[in-house]
Amino acid sequence: MDHHEPYPIGDAARRSGLSVSAVRFYADAGIVEPTCLSEAGHRLYDIDAIARLELVRTLRELDTDLGEIRRLLEGGTTLHDLLTTHLEVVERRERTLRARRAVLRTLIRQGATAERVALMHRLVSMTDEERERVVDEFWNDVGADLDVPDGFVDRLREMRPVLPADPTAAQLEAWIELADLVRDPDFRDAVRIYLRDTYSTDPGRSIASASFQEFIYGSGTALIKELLAVHRAGESPRSPRAQEVVVRFMEAAVGLSDTPLTDELRDRMSEGYRLIPELEREMAEEDAASEDPVHDDTHGRYLSLVAIINGTGPEEDTMPYEWISEAMRAPTDHE
Repeated sequence: MDHHEPYPIGDAARRSGLSVSAVRFYADAGIVEPTCLSEAGHRLYDIDAIARLELVRTLRELDTDLGEIRRLLEGGTTLHDLLTTHLEVVERRERTLRARRAVLRTLIRQGATAERVALMHRLVSMTDEERERVVDEFWNDVGADLDVPDGFVDRLREMRPVLPADPTAAQLEAWIELADLVRDPDFRDAVRIYLRDTYSTDPGRSIASASFQEFIYGSGTALIKELLAVHRAGESPRSPRAQEVVVRFMEAAVGLSDTPLTDELRDRMSEGYRLIPELEREMAEEDAASEDPVHDDTHGRYLSLVAIINGTGPEEDTMPYEWISEAMRAPTDHE
């Protein structure tokens, strides 16, 4: 067969990946008409027509409607513009389906009622302004007349969810759970009781002070990151670099109470850091046995959901408490 001659409809269908009936349909619809007719009246297609049929097949597999395809083939738009517009449509549809999936998963997990279906749909459809208002109402209620240091509740409300423009299913599910929780009066009461019991008296009150909070979330965090970088570099905790950073950290910490950094205090801080894993286990056991509101079920749950929504989960590195404890230990005469 001369490849420059038009092909019969069967060959055109095979080369374009369409069925013969589909090729006929697109011809009858005026999308890709045959190049010419044979003497017997059969439809014939040249290479250009077959290429258009192949493009039509590809675009239809991408769910592009016939009107858009006709505009493209008639020169009413470019392929780039058509694909760009279609990508926007597909991405919007994907976001919608992702939101629906998050709602359905939550409903199945929690148990579905007509009221819950309506609520879940409303939560996932909120605008940025509505989400901000829900979180503000939560903290306004929780912080009302709470006997904690000035500015502490404002510091807590800074940790708030910011749902990205293109959230994952996990982020949507976390937002649905968080939005449901912060609107729940029982959860608000539990958070308020936990914060009151933890931070209205010492030592919690001192931890909630402005200076201590600034150290925890500001200079202290920066110094711990420096110390972890030294650890990851493989240096000894007694190396000059490790000692320089750890001393700055301890001086900043004890400076909160205007206490001088003595060798005795260094050793106490060293022992305290060494015992942190054991203390954390004991606290977890106490929380599990407690009938009062505890961190993981109240403010801790709020923070963990915010971290998922914001994509700022806990760092993978395990805190090297033993290494830090050794770095904090006061130097001996032979060192």
